[in-house]
Order: sequence, then structure tokens, then C-alpha cells
Amino acid sequence: ISTLLTKGQPNCRMLDAANGRAEFLAHARTVERYPLVIATKYNIPFLLNVPGMGQRVHGEIYSVDQQMLHFLDRFEGCPKMYQRTAVQLEVQDGDGEGDNTLKPGSIVETFVYSTTTYHPEWLQNPTYESYDANGDHGLEYVSREDRSPK
Repeated sequence: ISTLLTKGQPNCRMLDAANGRAEFLAHARTVERYPLVIATKYNIPFLLNVPGMGQRVHGEIYSVDQQMLHFLDRFEGCPKMYQRTAVQLEVQDGDGEGDNTLKPGSIVETFVYSTTTYHPEWLQNPTYESYDANGDHGLEYVSREDRSPK
């Protein structure tokens, strides 16, 4: 699960076939609660690796090849900015075929990009069960291309 890589969100284009193979399998939500917060002056969503706090976070499950996984790790700044962490997800629905079929209600273990490197005050931010760049939170996401240089 990556909140910005879901369909209709700003970085979904990162799942372009030029970066490798990514097959959508299902919508899911975390079994445990996690804080999904919006932070920084760029209004970036961060999934904080603090199990038991926040909400059950909704996202999408993809099957990816090694090329795409390598691309996503670089894109997510893994392991410095985000860490690829194994979590349990409850499958909501699925489009997979054959071996990739996921049954609604089943629990699967998969990787999410979450972070342990965050400002402690972020734990005081409102938490969300899903992220929408155009959501009613009113915090417009600033894409990488539009951010001022450091």
C-alpha cells in the first residue's frame, strides 16, 4: 500500500509499465490501526509506522516484478525516508486472476511503505483512513516537480 500510488492519486503514474510490471489485485485495509497523516509544507501523506494508533488504513494491493519494486524503493526513498514493512491486510475486493486471486475478507501479509523517521509532533496531526489529494481536508498536495529546491 502506498497512499499516493493508488488509482486517481498524484503519483499513480509511477506505476507506468516503463518502470516494470504492476498488477492491481485488490482494495484492502490494514488489520491494525496506523496513523496516516498529512504533513510538511507540501502536504505529503505519511503512513507512520506506529501500530495501534490512528485508523485502519485503506489502500490497494499490487503484484509487482523486481524492476518495479526496485523503482518504487528508489521513488519512496527506501530505506532512509520510508521503510518497506510487512503488515497484515484485510482484502476488501479483488480483481486478480488464477494464483493472484484474493478472497474478500481474507487476511494477507504484504509490504507497505511507512516511516519511522518523522517529526514527533506529527503524531498530534489528524489521522485518515485513506488519502485523497482532493479530499475535504483542504490540504493541496504539492507534487515533486512543483516543490521549491532545497
